[in-house]
Amino acid sequence: MNSNRCKTLLAAVTVVLAPLCSASVPTPVVVQSVDCRQATTSSIDELVCKDQELAALDRQLAGVFAEAQQKAIDEHPPRLPASQRRWLRERNDCWKSTTRRECVDHRYRLRIAELQARYRLLPGNGPISYRCAGRPASKVVVTFFKTEPPTLIAQRGEKTSLMFVQASASGVKYQSQNESFWEHQGEATIVWGRGSQALRCRPGPE
Repeated sequence: MNSNRCKTLLAAVTVVLAPLCSASVPTPVVVQSVDCRQATTSSIDELVCKDQELAALDRQLAGVFAEAQQKAIDEHPPRLPASQRRWLRERNDCWKSTTRRECVDHRYRLRIAELQARYRLLPGNGPISYRCAGRPASKVVVTFFKTEPPTLIAQRGEKTSLMFVQASASGVKYQSQNESFWEHQGEATIVWGRGSQALRCRPGPE
């Protein structure tokens, strides 16, 4: 195994903030590389190093993360480093899964799609305003992204939610931890907040 293959860039490794060179220079986020020869047989890093497809996803995530880093320069407070550390913990928890490889693959794909949508690294379809019936009347603004898997970012007032596409018997459905969006025959059913009453919405002008 040559030295290039021995070292796989793991975008999921510890993300640290480098010291500021000057007050005017943005703080970079450093994504370290992992030497596959040093990975233990029980680590998720070892699994990634030995699997060509996972290693390719890892390299893709590294590139996407670098693009997101450039978009996040003016982010206050900075959220990208913390979200990457959180993702790393979630990825490493895949060692508990009975389908470990599938779990790691899934984590990478979701993270890549999340960064591409959240930092607008791919063109979006929207924003599209959905007028919702209710008391008081509500509006949800949605932008769709052709990520893999597909995603959307919905905004209601000052709150936003990133959702991933889900299997649906009819129409198209997206879901996050607390919100969901299901569009069928020109009408969207939106649940904003776990346990909240569903909103019936239609796309249209302000």
